[in-house]
Amino acid sequence: MKTIPVILLGCGGVGRKVLEHIVSCRQIHAKMGIRLRVFGIGDSKSFLVAPDVLSMEFDDEFLKYICQIKSSSLSLDKCIESGKCEAFSSSEAMTKVTNIAARLGFVLVDCSASAETVGVISEVVKLGCCAVLANKKPLTCSMEEFEKLFLQPRRMKHESTVGAGLPIIASLNRLISSGDTIKLIIGSLSGTLGYVMSELENGKPFSEVVKAAKGLGYTEPDPRDDLSGMDVARKALILSRLLGYRTDMNNISIESLYPAEMGPDVMSLEDFLANGLPLLDSDIKERINKASSNGKVLRYVCLIQNSRCNIGIQEVEKDSASGLLKGSDNVVEIYSRCYEVRPLVIQGAGAGNDTTAAGVLADILDLQDLFP
Repeated sequence: MKTIPVILLGCGGVGRKVLEHIVSCRQIHAKMGIRLRVFGIGDSKSFLVAPDVLSMEFDDEFLKYICQIKSSSLSLDKCIESGKCEAFSSSEAMTKVTNIAARLGFVLVDCSASAETVGVISEVVKLGCCAVLANKKPLTCSMEEFEKLFLQPRRMKHESTVGAGLPIIASLNRLISSGDTIKLIIGSLSGTLGYVMSELENGKPFSEVVKAAKGLGYTEPDPRDDLSGMDVARKALILSRLLGYRTDMNNISIESLYPAEMGPDVMSLEDFLANGLPLLDSDIKERINKASSNGKVLRYVCLIQNSRCNIGIQEVEKDSASGLLKGSDNVVEIYSRCYEVRPLVIQGAGAGNDTTAAGVLADILDLQDLFP
């Protein structure tokens, strides 16, 4: 039985689902001759580690207990009294993880939402460990830090940073490694904005559609986090860098769907929903009518072509993959030398804790050949 040691950073919705998947897939993995040995888990306040990192692990009952604790919005501190772990503060965690990496090869799984993990990821990979990321922020840091992460690209996996469990990054890597030339990527990479733009075709006002999306749980608590386009921009930056472009966030053109004077630092959420959003209806309606007169529809997409990366509302053909998109799915169209006329299309659920965690688990298993 091949054993893959695992440390998990981040016990939010995705992190908990990763632990649940590891426990529920024990029999499947056993048939593959693999066991995932989780021996370290951290959140924003604490880092728990098995007393002997070389041989011990957190048993499945303890992993379930951790999921229960975190589902109740409690800190990992509550698990210390179990006697099954040693505990360190968050400030000590990164040093502890690096020290373990000097003694043991493992997979560091980053399901946090922190930009501060980039340093420890670079260090443990340099020491011969592997990393799997659902967290986009380390990959959208400076170009210098990004290149440090990929000094050993085989040890880095990050499929779930773009499109959750969709094989977008894997597909691009296959095309690139085969010598194909990527000419254009058109991506609808926000389930929230995909839902909003497709619902506008039914003649509903923009403000009503956004409020409905919030009511359905499609948006962040403050919809401006989605409407700003920054989440799409981070995903587009990752794809652009994957293609070899030395792109930073300040090189990307990002269209926000609300003006700066309606930003969170200026207008309260309640004021934005009640008074700000309706002021945006007429402009969006005008753009919809213009697109319709051109025989097209509006979609919020990223366009990556050559070294240019633009994020915003675009008119697209009605019968294109983006134009046909409904609901909260993600879709990516890849035009290349081999897919010049009809693009390679990847479509499906591009968000959700379960889907994202499944992508993380698949990435961990894809590293199995690097472990004895």
